[in-house]
Amino acid sequence: MLMAEKKPSNIDVHAERKKIKEWRQPEDYGTGYSDNMEPLTALDLSKCKTVDDLVSAMGKTSFGGREVGEAADVLEMMVRDKKCFKVLTLSGAMTIAKMGLVVCDMIDLGMVNAVVSTGALITHGFVETVGGRHFKYKSGTMDDKQLYHKGYNRVYDTLELEKNLDDTEKVVEAVLEDWPKDKELYSSELNRRLGEYLVKNTSGRGILKSAFQKNVPVYIPAFTDSEMALDVGTYRRRQILRGEAPLKYNPYYDLEDYTERVLKSEKLGIFTIGGGVPRNWAQQVGPYLDIIESRVGTGGGFKRFHYAVRICPEPAHWGGLSGCTYSEGVSWGKFVPENEGGRQVEVIEDATVAWPLVVKAVMERLEKNPLK
Repeated sequence: MLMAEKKPSNIDVHAERKKIKEWRQPEDYGTGYSDNMEPLTALDLSKCKTVDDLVSAMGKTSFGGREVGEAADVLEMMVRDKKCFKVLTLSGAMTIAKMGLVVCDMIDLGMVNAVVSTGALITHGFVETVGGRHFKYKSGTMDDKQLYHKGYNRVYDTLELEKNLDDTEKVVEAVLEDWPKDKELYSSELNRRLGEYLVKNTSGRGILKSAFQKNVPVYIPAFTDSEMALDVGTYRRRQILRGEAPLKYNPYYDLEDYTERVLKSEKLGIFTIGGGVPRNWAQQVGPYLDIIESRVGTGGGFKRFHYAVRICPEPAHWGGLSGCTYSEGVSWGKFVPENEGGRQVEVIEDATVAWPLVVKAVMERLEKNPLK
């Protein structure tokens, strides 16, 4: 059976389009330039002679490449702003992954005024500074049970030696032996004293060493979640066995010291690797100052981060803080919105890939045009 032939429509399409005001017309098409849009540029590697050349060119491309380029731009703005108090937050196994000297470069070159980190990251960096080595792990060479019996602690494709951690505990014990008996323990002061020990007793570079030399505080908000805290724990147990009063730990020294530094600053900038507790602890200072003012009535204020760069592969849709966007943070009063002048870039990438590129590009810019 043949299908019935469709009758031609009597509707005047052009007339109907004219009735719909939203229907776009060729004469209304934008050129990009007509709406002040920035054009993209093809990545020409033949013109990239330096890391800065490459990163700057990537900033004119798309996707992750553009994020890397724009992250370098915002970090440079942050560093050159003399009114800005710059915070570096660190999570993930970045020192065991050999990124520790990148942190040192940021501290040494004035890119950082405070560090907020996991305890594990600082511990593994300390191991490196006192001469310990980390090793590659290749799948199939030993299973995890064999690694345990050999004293190898695996972090994905890298090994931390148990001997390294035992040697670190001896240094922590030596530093705690000189701790005033009537003084409460807190992470930034312990890290300062460990940094002083490294300056006096080691020749290599290290995070706590650079931080001590540049008078940059290093906070570990989740201190008891770290090997270093376990070293303090064993020291306290020895004190108890000797009949001594054990050291007391008070994390509010860190919180209030950091809060006071932020309160005194005109502008704030944050550079975040990963997320987790360090990111949240550093960012919550804005809401903390806000509620101090509203609940206590004095001693608070309204402070938000003006500059922000985050390098982390965590997606936002899992709902965790590590992946949440800066836009979400605006709703908590943590960041200045972009329409009010805030500058925020998020690089959804493995930090061991993107972070060195961003920092090296800014290092080269500072070499060409040094900070005054």
